[in-house]
Amino acid sequence: MKGGVPPPKSILIATPIEGGKFPILIFLHGYLLYNSFYSQLIQHVASHGFIVIAPQLYTVAGPDINDEIYSVAAITNWLSKGLSKILPPNIIPNLNKLALGGHSRGGKTSFAIALRKLNITTDLKFSAIIGVDPVDGTDTGSQTSPPILTYVPHSFNFDMATLVIGSGLGDVKKNRLFPPCAPKGVNHENFFNECNKPCWHFVAKDYGHVDMLDDDTKGVRGKLSYCLCKNGESRKPMRMFVGGVMVAFLKAYLGCDNVDLLAITDKSVSVPLEMKFDYIV
Repeated sequence: MKGGVPPPKSILIATPIEGGKFPILIFLHGYLLYNSFYSQLIQHVASHGFIVIAPQLYTVAGPDINDEIYSVAAITNWLSKGLSKILPPNIIPNLNKLALGGHSRGGKTSFAIALRKLNITTDLKFSAIIGVDPVDGTDTGSQTSPPILTYVPHSFNFDMATLVIGSGLGDVKKNRLFPPCAPKGVNHENFFNECNKPCWHFVAKDYGHVDMLDDDTKGVRGKLSYCLCKNGESRKPMRMFVGGVMVAFLKAYLGCDNVDLLAITDKSVSVPLEMKFDYIV
């Protein structure tokens, strides 16, 4: 990497085509998944005027997320040193408008950073947090370390806007051999219950925990993503829904434009699936 500082982890980047100065979203993959499995989702978000950075945090990992917390902090601190060096010359990162989000275990890690678990701090300040079907363990009382949920309503003590997206089928078993991918007691409902305002909660009723991934997820892990979690009829509607809600939320809290977010909640625009929502503002 000529003339720049390499990132602490390999990263996948999606940017708008036209030049300008854009807010940044760091997006974290789910457990044992690849960042490339989210390529269609992050391209969708980027096309609406955001720089999306999706690191590959690990290929094999144990139950705790300590290493991911340290890695995300290191990546965040790298942004001011190295990001502009690897972007196209017409794409300028706005380091003052920064969001952090993730799917499943990546969603848990995003909340861990916001809550400053392991006493982690970053050079740059996050303005928004996104949890896409976040999961805090295998069951109530079986949270992975460090635990995020306290089961005390509105107990999350961070001062930033929050978006929680849930899957209606996430807590349903695919088969008898495996537990549900987003079990009750440690899933999106619990995360939303502990959020403070402003917080938005959207649920795709008939779709599953990994239905926002690319249609074609190659390799053994890609095939397992269709086998381990209960799925909806197809991934495209869920992917469009998740991408659309993320864009509307990011526009509202990084761009001061809440038109799209309000349009979704008052149902003046159509969405590709049946949803329900709640919010605290």
